[in-house]
Amino acid sequence: MASVTELRTPHSALRTSRRHFLQAGAVGLGCASSGWFNALAAAGEKAPERKKSCILLWMNGGPSTIDLWDLKPGHENGGPFKAIKTDAPGLLFGEHLPGLAKWGSRMAVLRGMSTKEGDHSRATYQMRTGNLPLGGIQYPGLGGLISKEIGDPKNELPNCISIAPLRFFNVDSFGAGFLGPQYAPLIVADNVQQRAGLEINVDDVLKVQNLTRPTEVKKSHSDARLEMLKQMQEEYGSTRPSSIAASHQSAYDRATRLMQSDAGKVFDLSQEKPQERDRYGRNLFGQGCLLARRLVEKGVAFVEVNLGDWDTHGNNFDRVKELCGTLDKAWAALMTDLKERGLLDSTLIVWMGEFGRTPRINGQQGRDHYPGAWATVLAGGGIQGGQAVGKTSADGTTVEERRTSTVDLLATACLALGIDPKKQNLSNVGRPIAIVDKSAEPVKEILA
Repeated sequence: MASVTELRTPHSALRTSRRHFLQAGAVGLGCASSGWFNALAAAGEKAPERKKSCILLWMNGGPSTIDLWDLKPGHENGGPFKAIKTDAPGLLFGEHLPGLAKWGSRMAVLRGMSTKEGDHSRATYQMRTGNLPLGGIQYPGLGGLISKEIGDPKNELPNCISIAPLRFFNVDSFGAGFLGPQYAPLIVADNVQQRAGLEINVDDVLKVQNLTRPTEVKKSHSDARLEMLKQMQEEYGSTRPSSIAASHQSAYDRATRLMQSDAGKVFDLSQEKPQERDRYGRNLFGQGCLLARRLVEKGVAFVEVNLGDWDTHGNNFDRVKELCGTLDKAWAALMTDLKERGLLDSTLIVWMGEFGRTPRINGQQGRDHYPGAWATVLAGGGIQGGQAVGKTSADGTTVEERRTSTVDLLATACLALGIDPKKQNLSNVGRPIAIVDKSAEPVKEILA
């Protein structure tokens, strides 16, 4: 069956253009038209009216949270960084987060995170799905779960969008798993990473390709092709009914709807004033956060923005300082814009990576993988900010108060969004599985 790209492309270019529309990637159930393409399928399901949104700031590689949110001044494990005051009494951040320090009253730091996986792949899967890889079960990621529960099926934009994900550690953890391709993310700037000295055109990569009809294809011709496709789909579906066929047809319908509407203009960051773009930082993460704000304004339920590489086995302190310069500027600008637009109270921000890093500083002035004691942050809608929950030992090696697991964190995020974490979905092996494992103990003291 022809792709939507083929329907809007001159006949001579049909064979060469298919991959450009499908480049968003297949992270759903593996059917032929995958990735964001199938994520647009509504599959006829009704979802509750979207009242909240979630922005996940994913720190790929494992951030050194002991240098950001839980400093150990005076101890040999503490390193050179100093703690600074925030606008919340008693809450301290690392010195390289001065912009976020002004928003401490809207942020809650979970300093008692303790998980068991120190391998990038398994830890990434665990933190994003709440589970470890198990047999043939295709566990959905956080984005798919949230978009299913609070996404608006009438939205012309996908309800789950992932910006600049670095998926090489575990591609399956970025998909919708057994929920189906209709909840898989639209992936923008897949596996694009901005490193020092590497020049990329951010505006080019933060776009969805092929949304506009080429000038050489007349509207009447495009409409005729779409009508022919619709007839073929209906005929095929009537003789070979299946969930894949229904999802495929719905995907085309939603993709066509997006192409024929003005919704795709949200990806055009040139519509923003230059000074507004400068506030976020003219880099991939900064502009990704700006795009996230624009998407939330348009009713998208879940947006993810990725920043890496935090895998600082060597030269940890210089690298963390550099990364904080990018993180602090963009996240503070995002908080400001959400507040000014009346969206902060309805937008939950989750900051996390796959694990933390060792309190002990190695011989290369680096920190290694450490899931035993680290920190995550929740901010914005549904969160009672201005506090840190959990406490690590003076040397940072163990959790002494309020140990928080992966499922505790995810259940807390769900409750902040108005989602029942105990709700079950039918898995691909026919077994009902809760959104978050029943063993979860939500951190209720930070829920507004």
